[in-house]
Amino acid sequence: MPASKDAYPHLFSPLQIRNKRLKNRIMSTGHDTSMPTDNLVNEQLVAYHKARAEGGAGLIILQVAGVHESARYTSHVLMATDDDCIAGYRRIADICHANGTVVFSQIFHPGREIMESSDGPLAVAYSASATPNERFHVMPRTLDQKMIDEIVAGYGEAARRLEAAGIDGVEIVASHGYLPSQFLNPRINRRTDQYNGDIADRLRFMDEIIEAVRARTSENFVVGMRISADERDADGLTEEESLQAAQRLQDRLDYVHIVAGTSATLGGAIHIVPPMAVEAAYLANEAARFKSKLSIALFVTGRINAPQEAELILARGQADVCGMTRALICDPQMPNKTSSGEADDVRACIACNQACIGHFHKGFPISCIQRPETGRELRYGVVTAAQVKKQVMVIGGGPAGMKAAATAAQRGHDVSLYEATSQLGGQVLLAQLLPRRSEFGGASTNLQRELELANVKVFKNTRVTAQIINEAKPDAVVFATGAKPYTPCYEAGGDLQVVNAWQILRNEVKVGRSVVVVDWRCDWIGPGIAEILTRAGHNVQLAVNGLNVGEILPLYVRDNMVGEMHKLKIAVTTYARLYGCDDSTVYMQHTASGEPIIFENIDTLVLCTGHESIDDLADQLDDSIAIHRAGDCLAPRSAEEAIYEGMKVGWAI
Repeated sequence: MPASKDAYPHLFSPLQIRNKRLKNRIMSTGHDTSMPTDNLVNEQLVAYHKARAEGGAGLIILQVAGVHESARYTSHVLMATDDDCIAGYRRIADICHANGTVVFSQIFHPGREIMESSDGPLAVAYSASATPNERFHVMPRTLDQKMIDEIVAGYGEAARRLEAAGIDGVEIVASHGYLPSQFLNPRINRRTDQYNGDIADRLRFMDEIIEAVRARTSENFVVGMRISADERDADGLTEEESLQAAQRLQDRLDYVHIVAGTSATLGGAIHIVPPMAVEAAYLANEAARFKSKLSIALFVTGRINAPQEAELILARGQADVCGMTRALICDPQMPNKTSSGEADDVRACIACNQACIGHFHKGFPISCIQRPETGRELRYGVVTAAQVKKQVMVIGGGPAGMKAAATAAQRGHDVSLYEATSQLGGQVLLAQLLPRRSEFGGASTNLQRELELANVKVFKNTRVTAQIINEAKPDAVVFATGAKPYTPCYEAGGDLQVVNAWQILRNEVKVGRSVVVVDWRCDWIGPGIAEILTRAGHNVQLAVNGLNVGEILPLYVRDNMVGEMHKLKIAVTTYARLYGCDDSTVYMQHTASGEPIIFENIDTLVLCTGHESIDDLADQLDDSIAIHRAGDCLAPRSAEEAIYEGMKVGWAI
């Protein structure tokens, strides 16, 4: 029999926080969704949280709510600065409570961490002192006493409104270098008044916030604090400073929630949403140190992607509640599946960051590359049965084909999937071979499980021809035949070895000592190939056809990758367009100046120059067969587009 919640006794044990009882220790932490309109809760955001409440989460902490007009750090932040916010929050509270889920909201002021304008011109940023931010290059204005008093009052009024809406508590955000942290940090706070000095003085701002929140809410209202255990930056808060602050404040708090990192620097910001290169559950030991020094509940968040990881943290007594936000973005039903003995069916987060935080940084509603239904619950939240059952052939077993097949089968169609090779997965099988990207293979594993659960008939080692399709006479064919490496036009002379990234990853070639890697796409592939070859002892130079390495990648993935490349001393040339090569020289052109860039004494040129579609069967099919395309077959892009289009095709048939 599958293991039920009895196999997770700590994860599914209740926890009392003041007068609120969590049914389990699984928490969806506060995370910006980019969904609000007019800075208020809307239908999309309600549907998003409804899915996680129905999925069994014990606690949902809503994204930050601005407490003062100067807290608008993005154009789509939720604001709790007037009573207009109450109705929307009440809808979320009612839905959570109907599903037995406790719901808190973060209350927030970013201080100097203003990442964008709300309407074009940059806003004035405020902080404890006029100490500049490195990541956003913001020079803040020092808060005067009048504005400090306004902001403190704003925290209290925001909490009052949230309680009036039925929200069960608030989490004061002092993490990631935001305003309370800016007062606490002696390397940022350079004031000469009562808000600076020893730690008691630097905590005065936080003391006043807690006092204001407690004064404006009832005895039963939960008040917690989120703080970075260590900001992972030379000028950031240290673990000792954060722990000392938590100890001093705990008598007036109901819990402390630890994370890591700071928004203020590129290296520190990686920990806001740590990518797959960061070890799973990596803050467990820091959580244990905090818990041993505190007498109140301790929450921890940091790449806890699987129920097994959370159970272990809880069993060891390292924390009381585990933040599993991306796990719930990837599979909102994770708690229910785990408690009912279906943990093997949980779609595991791979921490790729593409459609969750990656969408946020582009200003789009968050989603998940593995579960494109996330963020689109109003359209795709509930699978609807097809009106007419059809025979469907899916050609290609990569991400697009698997998602199309699974979705069509879930809707009641009779689906067969054909893969020309011995393995399903397509380019995922190559992507997982790149440095620190092994978890990406989970995208294929999870999709294969979806195929099994949907009873899709799978045929491997089967290369489909037009004749086979015409003889089978299916009602619909989905082409998901993928792509192959693209070779651009360039002046090639002499006998310099030229290979592509796929050949390197498949160990099909032996390259020379001195290598130039040409990176047209500005994604993971070129830097990954450069790192592989460097670690193998080659002298590698990376030539990027863009402004910087990883230009199109999610920011925290890019910055982690660039940091590793710097440690390896890989030389990078940007603004580089491939022009030609001869026996031992690679010629490139600067894309802004048009001037030549020359690499001499080169043994091997590696092309990471994108892909071209494989789509050569459709024109040969009977006109009566409906044709659909998804993924790289339609146009070469990433796994996100492939899976999303596969889902849409499955809905369209």
